[in-house]
Amino acid sequence: MSDVSTIGHHEAIWKPPHNPWVIAMVVTMATFMEVLDTSVANVALPHIAGNLSTGLDESTWVLTSYLVSNAVILPLSGWISERIGRKRFYMSCVALFTISSLLCGLATNLGMLVFFRVLQGVGGGGLQPSEQAIMADTFSPAKRGMAFAIYGMAVVAAPVLGPTLGGWITDNFTWRWIFFINIPVGILSLILTSRLISDPPYLKKKKRAGVKIDYIGFGLIALGLGLLQVVLDKGQREDWFETPYIRVFTVIFVSALVLAVIWELHVKEPIVDLRLFKDRTFLLANVMLFTVGFVIYSTTMLIPQYVQELMGYTAQQSGELISPGAITVILLLPLVGFLVSHYDARKMIGFGFVVVAVSLFNMMRFNLQVDFPMMMWARVLQSAGVAFLFVPINTAAYAFLPRDKNNAASGLINLSRNIGGSVGISFVTTMLARRAQFHQSMLVTHLSNYNGHFMAMVRALEHGFAASGAGAVTATKQAYAVIGGMVAQQSTLLAYLDNFQALGLICLALVPLTFLMKRPRTGGPLAVH
Repeated sequence: MSDVSTIGHHEAIWKPPHNPWVIAMVVTMATFMEVLDTSVANVALPHIAGNLSTGLDESTWVLTSYLVSNAVILPLSGWISERIGRKRFYMSCVALFTISSLLCGLATNLGMLVFFRVLQGVGGGGLQPSEQAIMADTFSPAKRGMAFAIYGMAVVAAPVLGPTLGGWITDNFTWRWIFFINIPVGILSLILTSRLISDPPYLKKKKRAGVKIDYIGFGLIALGLGLLQVVLDKGQREDWFETPYIRVFTVIFVSALVLAVIWELHVKEPIVDLRLFKDRTFLLANVMLFTVGFVIYSTTMLIPQYVQELMGYTAQQSGELISPGAITVILLLPLVGFLVSHYDARKMIGFGFVVVAVSLFNMMRFNLQVDFPMMMWARVLQSAGVAFLFVPINTAAYAFLPRDKNNAASGLINLSRNIGGSVGISFVTTMLARRAQFHQSMLVTHLSNYNGHFMAMVRALEHGFAASGAGAVTATKQAYAVIGGMVAQQSTLLAYLDNFQALGLICLALVPLTFLMKRPRTGGPLAVH
């Protein structure tokens, strides 16, 4: 009991030595840099492949290597922070990210670039959990909502600016500068962090307690999450379990993660504190953040792909289509940050999931003649719902945990969102391919010589091609080719609509779970012990 009272005493008396809002801006700077760099690299892959004389398929390891190392370090960041000090760990991550960015820009072959991206992923993976834990400690529960809103604005703005900035830099300079731009931001972040941020007393006490490394837990988690990320990234491309190495990796990662859970629940000083999930609010918050990552990453991939594949939009036009949604989130987040301190966060979360579901069901109205405004406003509506999810869920996640658990909690929270995004992208990519095949098999059953409408279309196309100078046989082949293309196009369209429907249903299924969270104190923010 003395430990609990000591923690409560520290919570009551400790305040950061500098203005909390300045601290929030400083740590958000590194988040912006890390998220920006992830989306910047996506658009430069063709240039990287060409410059390093490698295939485009091989160049995707530039992305995968980052995601794997990022996933591995996320759940471990809280444990490392408690052992060496959060400020020291955070600055180490910024330094590693900055130095590895320089090395990525100097890489002369794909192997070097992938290795340096692994290092960059380790540094980047430790940034977001540390930043969230710093803000959770820096701000009182009543002000956390607005603090997380500022953080959320950076997380949302960076992916929007990333492709545009990355394309401009790559076209006007070279792909290497997409990494070099991190260097001045990283140096500035290090200088400001060293002067403005300090560890709270409970962390200093833990640091003095000494270091006992859970090697087995670390190995199992690193192996399991690393291979999980590879399976999710390569699964659809390699036809999932039809490929031997995917089967082997799946067995290994499942076994490793199951053993990791068993080990971490029984070891005295676990590297990942899974006992936090005993708090049902924290558990449900992680489930919801997994779903938010699942849905948002999925639709951010689906919508640009939809308009480019089926409607002939350019990459720039597809970016213009989704950008207003990001602007909507940025504008709404400060309002949501204010509201979460005055209203029941559970109702706000439920409202957010309903709005996102409605927007996804609205996307089921898309067709091959849908205009730009309709698609843009559908994305804006979805983004408005997301604004009511990010801040309240993050605030609720920390609400019933003692302050000395903030580090461990932040790693698990960010892992849930990131893994959710990876699973979501794999899910919709697989579903898109499988449902397109299904719809095509169904549509071709109607293409027979006994279908009057079909035969009339064939004859009309034959006459058109014959009038253009084609012979009778050639005209018939061309007519059937055109109809085959139309069937494939319609099948793909229906597959996209199936994805939107599935994602909408997933969001609706989360609404009842919001009211299983613990009830916040009446008339105030979510309670903290």
